[in-house]
Amino acid sequence: MKKLPIGIQSFEDLRSNDYLYVDKTEDIYRLVTSSKVVFLSRPRRFGKSLLVSTLEELYTSNQSLFEGLYIYDKWDWTRRYPVIRIDWAGIKHGSKEEMEADMSDYLQSIATVNDIKLTRRFASGRFSELIELLHRKKNNKVVVLIDEYDKPILDAIGKPEAAEIRAFLQEFYVILKSADDHLKFVFMTGVTKVTKVSIFSALNSLEDITLDEGYASICGYTQEELERDFSEYIDNTAVHLMQTKASLLDDIRNWYDGYSWDGKTPVYNPVSTLLFFKMKEFSNYWFDTGTPTFLINRLKKHGLAKTVLEPIVAGQTAFNSYDPDELEDIPLLFQTGYLTIKNKQRVGKSPQYTLEVPNMEVKESLMEYLLSAYTNYPLSKMSALGQQMLKQILAFDAEGFTNNMRIMLADVPYTLLPSKAQDKAEAEAENLASEAFYHNIFQMWMTMLGFNIQSERMTNRGRIDAVLQQERVAIVVELKFHATTKLDTLLNQAIAQIRENRYYEPFLDRKIILLGIAFSGKDVGCRIEQLSEPGFSQD
Repeated sequence: MKKLPIGIQSFEDLRSNDYLYVDKTEDIYRLVTSSKVVFLSRPRRFGKSLLVSTLEELYTSNQSLFEGLYIYDKWDWTRRYPVIRIDWAGIKHGSKEEMEADMSDYLQSIATVNDIKLTRRFASGRFSELIELLHRKKNNKVVVLIDEYDKPILDAIGKPEAAEIRAFLQEFYVILKSADDHLKFVFMTGVTKVTKVSIFSALNSLEDITLDEGYASICGYTQEELERDFSEYIDNTAVHLMQTKASLLDDIRNWYDGYSWDGKTPVYNPVSTLLFFKMKEFSNYWFDTGTPTFLINRLKKHGLAKTVLEPIVAGQTAFNSYDPDELEDIPLLFQTGYLTIKNKQRVGKSPQYTLEVPNMEVKESLMEYLLSAYTNYPLSKMSALGQQMLKQILAFDAEGFTNNMRIMLADVPYTLLPSKAQDKAEAEAENLASEAFYHNIFQMWMTMLGFNIQSERMTNRGRIDAVLQQERVAIVVELKFHATTKLDTLLNQAIAQIRENRYYEPFLDRKIILLGIAFSGKDVGCRIEQLSEPGFSQD
């Protein structure tokens, strides 16, 4: 078997050292023969750097690396283009002065290799000069590849130097417009499309292919590619996990597939897929490589748990731009990979998008982080506690479940709990706020455990608070909140409401558990019952 290219971002290294490569050169060939100035946004660790490296080797005519690939017999290998490749991950960008110095030195190093003397003082001038002189010296137009163009901006969010860093980049990138006559191809990658860097308005010919269905799978693996190129790994992993091939493929799809930029073409997260086949264990590989704390805190602060728990609908403007000074939640979650396009349709002349969390890896991890943030329960213990509580529901252990509920919620700030306010309007407002707070917590908790949750499911008899579904089990949940009503009364009401409204009827093909959870003042309790209908067996 070919080696798994974990952490490999160099196309030359990958192809020269017998690593597995999923051939993306058909997409690349179509791109380079039909476009000139291109921008592509994808989340972190999604193969952007490998794509840039592949383009570099293509334009420098490193023919042997492409043998056996789609593009091999279609490219003119006699033409060798000068390439300027800029990767902001490797250039200092802590301040404008630091960027100016390090970028100037980097451009000078390229000039020195090509026996070119640069005379201009500042980095932007040197960039312009280098492009023009390379064109003249090599007698071929220049290819410019910029990886992580927005990294300096994202790293500076909230810092005093943010504005001057953006000003430097604006001055630097606009050079590409004036240098157009000397350029063969320009390709830029990033996580975001930042509004306050003028390249997107200054470069009139720039083509943003982020949502272009023709390039929906240029990064990531399609189902066909997974089953074709990883077939040996799939077979070996199925044996290791004692699963059939079909059931393993279903599990891999649920965990790591589901990213889409056109609503039609789902792709697998490459880093998660590779690490899964290496470790032969389902885990949260991509999520754990760098989910920013500020994102979790923002979701909590703005009450956005519902945003990532249920599908949301957005228009085209949600994808047009990203303002680091005035962060908007939906573009932020989409561009960073925590939401993806599940469906696209036209409403009138405008596209409308349905966004959801991509897959189980992101959903489970995001819920775990959010639940810890909401309850202040340690993140490292959250998963184990949740699994224990699930077992208690399935074993009808109401006492154990209630005790763990109290443990999980012990550190919820006092101000978020319902009080016994004297004023009726105030009490009602507090009750509604507490209900929303705890409803969010339970949605997150249930989603974290891998259930297919249908919050507030409508039936012909009423609205179910939540249904947790697994293959052979349905848990119908009703939550009750009140500051002054006794716990037993609330629990009786919860179970009675499920039974009287027959909320369980859509799930009679499986074992049904009725779960009532109640909050009375600062206390919490639960009741767990198994449905027993005349003539209906739950065996």
